[in-house]
Amino acid sequence: MKTLVGLILGVALLVGGGAAQAFDETSLKKLKALNACEGCDLSRANLSEANLFRANLTGANLKGADLYGANLSKTNLTGANLNGADLTGANLTGANLTRANLNGASLNGAILCMTKFSPDRGGLDNSGC
Repeated sequence: MKTLVGLILGVALLVGGGAAQAFDETSLKKLKALNACEGCDLSRANLSEANLFRANLTGANLKGADLYGANLSKTNLTGANLNGADLTGANLTGANLTRANLNGASLNGAILCMTKFSPDRGGLDNSGC
């Protein structure tokens, strides 16, 4: 019985550990090399403080990604999934977030000057621009 419990716990740890890193490593390498990764899976990727100026992330899956303090100015995030992403303090000046999913995303302290949203995202404050 102890062996069975140990086996179950071991499998649970292996499965649970894999879930923490959901993004595709190839996609991350592509983004770093080309500054573009359309439709890529970057869910839960650690991109905090990353310089993604003018990156093309159209349709990318960034669900739960850590983009804390990232430079996303003039980045194309059209149709991207940013559900639950941490965009705290990120620079989104001139970024295109048309049709992007921002449900549950943290935008505290994010710079949103000239950022394109659709539909209109009521409640977002870009008055300091």
